[in-house]
Amino acid sequence: MQEDIVRKETEARPARPTLRVLAATLLVCVGIILPSAATSSDATWNDSESASGSLSAATIPPPTRAASCTYSPGLLGLGARVQIYWYLPAGYSLGSIVTEASTSGLGSALAPLTGFSLSANTTLQSNGSYRTEVPTNLLGGLLGLGSELEISLSVADPSGWRSQPLRVATNAGLIAGLGGNCRNLN
Repeated sequence: MQEDIVRKETEARPARPTLRVLAATLLVCVGIILPSAATSSDATWNDSESASGSLSAATIPPPTRAASCTYSPGLLGLGARVQIYWYLPAGYSLGSIVTEASTSGLGSALAPLTGFSLSANTTLQSNGSYRTEVPTNLLGGLLGLGSELEISLSVADPSGWRSQPLRVATNAGLIAGLGGNCRNLN
């Protein structure tokens, strides 16, 4: 009886292991054949196109000096003024010029010259240069007691950039404009 049970079990199972062995053999053969069918390549990518570029910053031309600055003490210091002689760069107008001032030695930054109109205080000379007069009374207490003031003119471009400034320094002297002077800084 036991033999009959074992025989029935083995007779019922022979198809399954054969299918499994057949499927495994097929997978092994495919695994061996496929890699040999794929070959390696030394392909490269070549293109004859190229690109290049450059970057440059705008250069804003500065006002240039036409003559040395002068200091006029006026009468006993009243009406004292500084005269700056300069050329406007081509392509710019008087409206492009920014006038700033600072006291030297104090480490103060240049600030707009308040109460000063460049167009009202600037005259076009016969040689094409400009003469700008800066009255010392506009400079308040900055000039006096031997202190020195730096005045600068620079071109403000519509891009927001500014040129290097044309700079002068002036000293009103100690009393009533005596000993006052002006000197070019650049």
